[in-house]
Formats: sequence, C-alpha cells, structure tokens
Amino acid sequence: MRVTVNRKAHFNAAHRLFCRDWDDTKNKEIFGKCSNPNFHGHNYELIVGVTGEIDPQTGFVIDMKVLKDLIYSEVETEFDHKNLNVEVPEFKDLNPTAENIAVVIWNKLRIKLSKDLDLSVTLYETPRNFVTYTGK
Repeated sequence: MRVTVNRKAHFNAAHRLFCRDWDDTKNKEIFGKCSNPNFHGHNYELIVGVTGEIDPQTGFVIDMKVLKDLIYSEVETEFDHKNLNVEVPEFKDLNPTAENIAVVIWNKLRIKLSKDLDLSVTLYETPRNFVTYTGK
C-alpha cells in the first residue's frame, strides 16, 4: 500500500519577475508590480509530499526527521531571506516565478530521495496563489 506523507515548511524571499529581452514598459505590462526593479517579497509556504510503500519494520514511508532536515538544508538555508534573482544560482537565468521555484525545489529534493519514492512540491506564494509540481 502506498501512502503520502507531507512536511510543511516556509521561507521568506525577494524576487523580481521580468524578461531581460523586454523593456521596463513591457515587463510592467506582463508582470505588473511583480516586475518592480527594486524587487518585492513573499512569505512562501511549502508542502513537500513523499509517496511510497510503508516499511514493515519502521512503519515509515520516510523518516519525517530525515525529510525535515532535507528540506531545511536544500530549501530553507538556500532560499530563506535571500533575493532569489541575485543570491540563488538557479535563478541567475531563470525567472523566479512560483512555477519555476517549485520545479527548482523539486529537482533539489528529488536527487536526495530514494528512486522508489514519488515526490510532490506545493508552493504557496500567497494564501490564494499556489502551484504544485510532481515531476511530470
């Protein structure tokens, strides 16, 4: 039987949505106030889901402490209180939209997990705006 366990985390980060090929007028037209040249920030909420078989000896799909530490090292320490455009290498040439942030987080976590586990990342940029990425 496959079960999904979830771990919630959060981080605060600044970013600017813009396309380098466009002038400020077009960036503002497409991205609105999110294209502020001086950046803006969000209090991101993250839910990481790991799906797999329950280990008959431990009763775990994954040890939640292991998952907590993985999220902390790969996401929270890398993104929290950072300017994503400036301080996070993955966004040097990638627009840090919620969609792209979720994919980057998924990729960072995926390589650290056993291949027999499925992974989903849900990222809340605001309480009403969120994305989910499952690797598909």
